Amino acid sequence: MLAAALLHCFSMFPGHADREGTEAYRARFPRLRDAGHFRRAGHVPGVDQLWLSSIGVGTYLGEPDEAADQDYTKAIITALRSGLNVLDTAINYRHQRSERTIGAALKQLIDRGQLQRNQILVSTKAGYLAFDENLPPDPRAYILEEYVEPGILDPSQIAGGMHAMTPAYLEDQIGRSCRNLGLATIDVFYLHNPETQLSEVSRDLFRRRLSEAFATLERQVQAGKLCYYGLATWNAFRLSPGSRDLLQLDEIAGLAEEVGGAQHHLRFVQLPFNLAMPEAYGFPNQGSERRQSLLAAASALGIAVIGSATLYQGRLTHGLPSFVRERLGLTSDADNAIQFSRSAPGLTTALVGMGHEEHVVANLRVAHAPPTPVGRWQELFQAS
Repeated sequence: MLAAALLHCFSMFPGHADREGTEAYRARFPRLRDAGHFRRAGHVPGVDQLWLSSIGVGTYLGEPDEAADQDYTKAIITALRSGLNVLDTAINYRHQRSERTIGAALKQLIDRGQLQRNQILVSTKAGYLAFDENLPPDPRAYILEEYVEPGILDPSQIAGGMHAMTPAYLEDQIGRSCRNLGLATIDVFYLHNPETQLSEVSRDLFRRRLSEAFATLERQVQAGKLCYYGLATWNAFRLSPGSRDLLQLDEIAGLAEEVGGAQHHLRFVQLPFNLAMPEAYGFPNQGSERRQSLLAAASALGIAVIGSATLYQGRLTHGLPSFVRERLGLTSDADNAIQFSRSAPGLTTALVGMGHEEHVVANLRVAHAPPTPVGRWQELFQAS
């Protein structure tokens, strides 16, 4: 608890990612710039002004202990010094420790004058009930004491015993995340796997809950706590039409427009995208009148897409088919797996877990290679 207490004493850095800052960051890395490593999200209001790295730092895996905290902090510092300006986390990752390691890394670099707040995009998520640094001896008692007894959550609002997205809960989680990260404003805040709710509630009730959540997040934008919000999903955008948990992005955007108007701030979605899970590009499961892929639907709606699970938790670091290596052209299977995701038409950033400095160094090899040309990349979908 000492690390958490110390971090909570830090003042929160003001500001957020903006055009001036991300342009200055991009200019620091001319080789990466010339290789096409930085890109803007086309047709996404506001986001299309930001230069974002094609590879971002993920912070999901790792033990909830001090050793992993130190490794993550060093890795994030190295990444930010080397040309990766997209950081992704969630309040429940390693029991809030992942957010706090990002906060520690940012504090070191900003305090030393080696980084400015407006040069980086930081995203986090909430939905799953989060513990504090360690799994408590009695998780149920912790949830009651931390969330239920203070009136933050009604137990009837918790889905599956672990997921909530009510207004009071989201406001509470945003406040905790800001303190963990040491940031006055979070660039992107995701509802974390909201499809979890559909295991217990009707679709009509789900829509009402989602609408209430969006209204809350729009208020948080107006209050300066957030810049943008979105959905970070696992299954919701990859399923077959008719599946219970499938979400239609046009309906989701419609809910955001109902509560936030045409200038709503739902401008991001995150979902797995990798060689084993290419549905965002290759599966036309979106749209009521004409079927299209998630990437195509998002582009039409002005929503940026961030890819997660780029290496599928290590499963794609070996044993790739020869035609993949031939078309993508990089040396190792891990490099080719990252190259596949970051080269996808319409994908803004591919997230890769980087819990150690050597992971950062290895992934930067890919950042120095130009993205695979679209035509050659698309050949992967015809290869057998």
